[in-house]
Parts: sequence; structure tokens; C-alpha cells
Amino acid sequence: MSLRLSRRQFLKASAAAGGGLALEFSFPMCSSAAAGGAATEVNAWVVIHTDDRVVVRIARSEMGQGTYTALAQLVAEELDCDWTNVSAEFASPNEHIRRNRIWGSMSTGGSQGVRSSQDYVRKAGAAARTMLIQAAANRWKVPVSECRVDKGVISHRPSQRTLRYGQVAAEAARLEPPKAVSLRDAGNWKIAGRPLPRLDIPDKVLGKPVFAVDVALPGMLHASIAQCPVFGGKVKSLNADAAQKMRGVKKIVREERFVAVIADSWWRANEALKQLKIEWDEGANGNASNETIAAMLREGLADPNLPQARKIGNADTALASAATVIEAEYQSPYLNHATMEPQTCTAWFRPDGFLEVWTSTQNGEASLAVAARTAGLPLEQVEVHKMMLGGGFGRRGGPQDFVIQGVTIAKAMRGTPVKMMWSREEDMQHGYYRPASVVKMKAGLDAQGRLIAMHTRIACPSILAYLGISRGDASIDFTAVRTLSDMPYAVPHQQVDYAMRNGHVPVGFWRAPGQQNGYYRECFIDELAAAAGKDPVEFRLGMLAENDKDRLVLEAVSKAAGWGTPPPPGVHRGIAVVSGFGSYAATVAEVSVSAKGELKVQRIVVAIDSGYVVNPDNCRAQAESNVVYGLGSILYQENNVKDGRIVESNFHDFRLPQIAEMPKVETVLVPTGGFWGGHGEPGILPLTPAICNAIYAATGKRIRALPLTHHDLRRA
Repeated sequence: MSLRLSRRQFLKASAAAGGGLALEFSFPMCSSAAAGGAATEVNAWVVIHTDDRVVVRIARSEMGQGTYTALAQLVAEELDCDWTNVSAEFASPNEHIRRNRIWGSMSTGGSQGVRSSQDYVRKAGAAARTMLIQAAANRWKVPVSECRVDKGVISHRPSQRTLRYGQVAAEAARLEPPKAVSLRDAGNWKIAGRPLPRLDIPDKVLGKPVFAVDVALPGMLHASIAQCPVFGGKVKSLNADAAQKMRGVKKIVREERFVAVIADSWWRANEALKQLKIEWDEGANGNASNETIAAMLREGLADPNLPQARKIGNADTALASAATVIEAEYQSPYLNHATMEPQTCTAWFRPDGFLEVWTSTQNGEASLAVAARTAGLPLEQVEVHKMMLGGGFGRRGGPQDFVIQGVTIAKAMRGTPVKMMWSREEDMQHGYYRPASVVKMKAGLDAQGRLIAMHTRIACPSILAYLGISRGDASIDFTAVRTLSDMPYAVPHQQVDYAMRNGHVPVGFWRAPGQQNGYYRECFIDELAAAAGKDPVEFRLGMLAENDKDRLVLEAVSKAAGWGTPPPPGVHRGIAVVSGFGSYAATVAEVSVSAKGELKVQRIVVAIDSGYVVNPDNCRAQAESNVVYGLGSILYQENNVKDGRIVESNFHDFRLPQIAEMPKVETVLVPTGGFWGGHGEPGILPLTPAICNAIYAATGKRIRALPLTHHDLRRA
């Protein structure tokens, strides 16, 4: 079967087949104009219609974090247009390549969406504004210095003439872009810095946006996939006789690492997949288990010759002479990303040799490169249509396995679009998991209860090594030691050792990579405060300089939460401060524990200093998102390994937090300016230790291993 459609026919048919399929193709001078009325690209970021509507192109992905709106706000701020006229669209990865990567980075992860692109997107808005004013001045034959602009209306005060952006956009586009522009001070912002409603929310409420799982194209087929349950395994033999006879089945695709069924519906494809008789070659990992993995990590901790991620003074010598020495071991398990939208990719090898891909990706350019390499095509002959993401959390940012599989499967049906979607079980058991880790910490206090030395040893797999990312010393993965190796507390003797122990379970970037280290460090700091007989806040403040930003957020959250005042009856507080991803964050948790050991997280207060705040509502929403996402990992989430495979298969044994478990969340934004931090991840960093420290206050029990389901929380 093949489709013979022109691009224009295809776009029309796609919209009809999808029930109003609003795919963001974003081809310059094409899709924006097609939205209604003539449109002009003033520069790569700004398209202006004759009726003054402004379309801002967004290179980053939108997965619910609000980057789509925040970046549009920054561009619109410098453009000085009317926000009510602003909409946005995703920039095309294909055009990005054709135009020499004109939109900068297309990667969305590490809370980088706004902070690492804010400079050049603001300059794009300012450059467009400068060109529009120049075009108006040229038409009037007056000096630019006599012209002003407000909300997209350019005025010439001496003559009281005005022109709208839509009237001069075409002339502005023909001008040479300015070599340098000045940017507005945050104190003068009119659009940025305000809690404006997100651009994507109204359509999402109405179910209009198309996610990768929603893509519907004319004549499209569906594919379901099975991979070896033991990571690294291969297909040894396949008997597909029964599946091939089932209704709707079009083809069975066998590859080295997976088998897929293509059918006329996903349900039929998945039912046929269950009838396949697949014999897997499990390789050497079929006997791996929680126990063998724990032994591997503990062997790492016992290694006397580990590389050092940090060394200040001589920790071991100082420990030998300390008045009090405290030791503790903490650990946490593997964790799946558990995105609500499973991994999905639709691919279409068109009759003209062009490949089109629709997928939820955190990196459009990486998806394009992988699709092209898999297809054996030059980059210019591939387009990746970036869809809204039904959850990312890092899963869709690094490995592009779902794109490789989608394109590979579509090769078997050239000329026909094929949508490959993983089952929930496949998604749960074939992720790139947050690394399991074990850490041993040893600290020394002097006679006055001051922390003088701390020696930390951590063993865990390396995300960078697994993904083949080179950065600095190959023996140290910065994501594995962060928060420990960059501890802000003034401690004269510090040493952090890293035992890289890479097992067979794939590891990847999980929201705030390395965030479990905040749990280890801040719970241990609380143990030290108790040993010193000091209040946890007082103990921390004693190790932070007066103007230290960690100190400032710690003071801000303490004040907002009422630290030092009696909590409600039966409620106990815990605190933690952990910074990362460009921002500084501190949290106070209030919990209650019943006589039966039933935990209720009552209230979370989180303070964040991100330097600047582009949209306060977005930032508060991200803090709340971090709480609900992190809560599951604290309460009951874990991925266990038995016989080389992940045990958990769906949400019945990998629970998500429910509404009744959600605490009240109060967000305190304390931007101090002068730097740009993120918001997608910082809020999760101090969450776990704050809750666990509150549990200690309530029960007298230290929580040194997660999740909490393994602990009896009845008071000691």
C-alpha cells in the first residue's frame, strides 16, 4: 500500500484524519501563513501577520513545564508586542538543520529550557523590534530616535502618526538585522515576570493538542513491540504462525533486539504479539537480581582505591582526632520514569524518498539525527514533527530508542505510515532507570559540636558512561556525585569518593539526576545536628556565610513555614536545603504519623531562588509538580530486579500518588537576580530529606533506605 499525496494534500488529509489534527509543522513562510492571512518572518523566531498576530517559534519541547509560554514571554517582552496577539509554534528540526541550526539548542532537559536560551531568544525579540521600528522610520522618512513602540504600535510623536507591526513587517524583514541590541532590565519588564496564563492550557482543556499517541494519518497502520525481558538480550528464535493468521495483521518484523507486529489497529497488533512464540537469548544477565546488584555496589564501597570527586584538607586525619564520630549508610532503588504517555513514534517513508516522523521528544534535533541514521538518509530528507509530550522527566531526552524502533518498523511498510506504541508493560520494564545507589558517610564533630570533617563514599552506575557521554574525568560522573561533591557547607576537611559500578540495567536522566544525593546529605546533616545537640536550621546556618544564597533560601523557607514556632498538634517538621540546576532551593515538610504508623504529609513549603522569574505561576506549578512526582518515589515506588528483568509491570505494582495523598504546597519565590536558574527540577531536590527528617521528628526513626513501604513508622 502506498500513498501518493502532495505535501499540501497531506497536510489537509492529516487534519481531517486526526479529527482536527493540529500538527505543528512550522515551516517558515508556510505554516504560519496557512493559519490565516498573510504572514512575514521578521527573523527565525518572530512571524507577524498583517492583522498583527505574532507567532513565536519555540525550539524547546513542551512537556507540561511551561517552557512554551515562558520563552514566548521573553521574546514578546523584547519585541514589545500586544500579548493578546501572541501564539507559538514548534520550530521545525528539518528547517533547523537546513538553516545551520538557527534556533540554537533543541534539547529540553536539566531545567535548561529557559535558562540556557533566554539570552538569544530575548535578543531575537529585540532585533525584530529594532527592525520594525526602522521600517516605520524609513516609510515616514524620519529619524529612528523620534519613534517609539508600545504593544506593537509604532508612533512618531512629532507628527502623531502610527503604524502597526503588521503594516511594516514585510518591509522590516528585508532589512539587515542589527549587529547588537540592548535588552530590558528585569525591573522594566511588562510581559516577562508576570503570571500570564499558559498558551497551551486552553487547548489542552478542550483536548485539542496532538500528542504522539494521538497521531492519526490516512491509511496508517499500527505496531506493538516486544523486547527481551532481560536487558541486552536478543531474539534467538521466532514462531509467528499463529499471529500471522490473526485478523488485521499485516506483517511481523523481527530485529536483533525486538519483534513487532504491524496491524490495522494497535489492539490487534498487541493481541497478535501475545501469540508470538519468542525464544530469547538472555545472555549473561539472566541471573542478575537485587542481591547481585547490591553486592556489586557494596564491593564498590569497599574498594580502597576509588577516584576522588572532592578533596579538601585531610578528612581521615581530622576524623581520627574528632570528639564525636558519626557514621551512616543510605540507599535508594532503581526508578522508572513512568510517563503517562508510553514511548511512541509514527514514521512514514514517503514515495518520494522523504521520511517524516511524529514523536514526543525532549530533543527534536537528536530525534532527527537518529531517524536519519536509522533510515540511511541525509538529515535534509527527514522531518521530525515535535508533538506535545505526555511526560518526559528525562526519558525522552537521552536515548532515542523509540525513534530507532519506529523508523525501523516503518521500513518494512515503505509508503505507509506506521505508528509504533509500547504497551504499559513494555514501558515499565524497558526504561532507562534512575540509578540505584548506596552511600556511606562518616563525619566528625569537635568538642563544640561543629562539623570539622566528612568523608563520603558513593557507589552507583554512571549515566554518562551508559549513554556514552564524555565529560571531564571519565572515572567521575558528575551526576552521580553532585550535591555531595559540591556541598555548600563550610567544612574544613572533606572527601568524596566515587565507585562507578555499571550493571546491566540501563540508567538514564531521571528528573533531577542525582537528586537522591540530596536525601543522603541532608538527612545525614540532620543526624549530625542531633549529635551536636543543635536545632537543624541553626546547625546549617552555622556553616553558611551571611550572603550565601543557600543561606538565604534556608532563611526564607524557615520564615514562611514558621520554623521555631509550635506546629499544629500531632504535626512534626523537617527541613532541608539542596541546590542544583542553576537554582537554590530549601523545603520544610510537615507530617503526621498515626499510632499505627500511617504517614500523612500535611504541608510542603518550598523556597526557590532562580535569579529571575519569567512566569511565577509556571514556577509554582513546577514546585507542586516536583512534590507530587517526588512523593511517589518516597512513599512506595521502586523497581526490583529478579532473573535479570524488572519485576514491576504496571501501575498496580508501581503506584502513583493519588489526590488524597497530595499535601498542601506553598511556594516562596525569592529571586535575587544576576543569574538564570531552572524550575523544572530544583523543587524535588530537598523534598525527600525534608520529609524523612520530619518523620524522624515524629517517630524517632531515621529513614536510611527508600521507599517508606519497607519501614515500620510506629514511634520507637
